[in-house]
Amino acid sequence: MKRIVALAGSNSKESINKKLVNYTSKMLDNVEIIQINLNDFELPIYGVDYESDNGIPSLIDELSKVFEKADGFVISLAEHNGSYSAVFKNIIDWLSRINTEFWNQKPMFLMTTSPGRRGGATVLQLALTSFPFLGAVIIESFTLPSFYQNFSNGKITDHSFRNEHQRKVANFLKAIN
Repeated sequence: MKRIVALAGSNSKESINKKLVNYTSKMLDNVEIIQINLNDFELPIYGVDYESDNGIPSLIDELSKVFEKADGFVISLAEHNGSYSAVFKNIIDWLSRINTEFWNQKPMFLMTTSPGRRGGATVLQLALTSFPFLGAVIIESFTLPSFYQNFSNGKITDHSFRNEHQRKVANFLKAIN
């Protein structure tokens, strides 16, 4: 059975990106979903001096091993001031110290959502540009704008966004199988 790592680039307990990842994960048939909660990774802020004095935190070694065993990734990124959340950026900085291509050339379905009309489009563009240099093979990307108007009761409510999302999930499933 294929293993898919699912994570939201947020440490908010009520993250709308976690809700989008959970919704998407339920659509992936015949796979094992490995949910990563960034709250489980309390780490020092990456710095070369810290790494030199203390090495790489064991939590990052463990996460790197999970990524190595994955057959694909479903990720929804939170946008903080046009970029990644601090917790997500810190984790990718640490992961890149073990393996600069820590996404391991595995298929990825990359998403964003936000309460605003752009739906996290700025952080999505950043990730589309930078993730391939970190070993991502981005099969599909999806932005859900105006989350609270387009998502309710655990699902995408807007017909056109729901259809687009379903089509992209199907393409991702083809890529991992």
